Amino acid sequence: MTQKENHIPISATPTPRHVAIIMDGNGRWAKGQGEERLYGHRHGVDAVREVVRTAAEAGVEYLTIYAFSTENWGRPEEEVDGIMSLIAGAILSELDTLTGAGIRMNFIGDLASLPQTLQESIHKARTAEIPEGKLRMTLNVALNYSARWELTEATRQIGECVQRGDLNPEEITPELISAHLTTRGMPDPELLIRTSGEQRLSNFLLWQLSYTELYFTDTLWPEFDGAQFTRALEAYRQRERRFGRL
Repeated sequence: MTQKENHIPISATPTPRHVAIIMDGNGRWAKGQGEERLYGHRHGVDAVREVVRTAAEAGVEYLTIYAFSTENWGRPEEEVDGIMSLIAGAILSELDTLTGAGIRMNFIGDLASLPQTLQESIHKARTAEIPEGKLRMTLNVALNYSARWELTEATRQIGECVQRGDLNPEEITPELISAHLTTRGMPDPELLIRTSGEQRLSNFLLWQLSYTELYFTDTLWPEFDGAQFTRALEAYRQRERRFGRL
């Protein structure tokens, strides 16, 4: 294969199978409206709804959204409690619509540490059935998630396998590590979108984002709509992905 053949032609870059989003800017948007931060989180749910619909229509197979990080527990208690209640309610209110549209809800993170009411909503969403052959997209919601937590858990699980004698250290490979992550069985994201102008990963999917294309926009999350998501997809399609090759 020649060097030229190693290149992926711009016109041939397909719709990404997996898109990840860091939804940032709810609080700043609310402040600009003269409202409390939770007002922004409520309107952020509307943005999620539209982006999920647009992603499914575009043919995205996996959409992973960063809803609540382990670091977010450091926010004021009133805001955290409001976010937990808002997420629990949104899961239940959107479940029938998503299931009917062939969209499966999945959750990644340290879920056992979440409030009981939210855990119950998660359980109901996880056990919702989609008719065979009707699945269009999987919506991954990252809750109480951090990449360092995820990698620590994967390392612990692999270490236990070695300790039991089920695994030799030389058998530890990148593929084995991936198989112990919360996104096992899914392709790594080809595209990461972050709103609000911030340009950092914030402890999100650090292993999975190794070769992901990054797209940053100044738009605050409550104002990020389907058209802007489509614009991000178009920008992705204009990129030439080399994966370290020439």
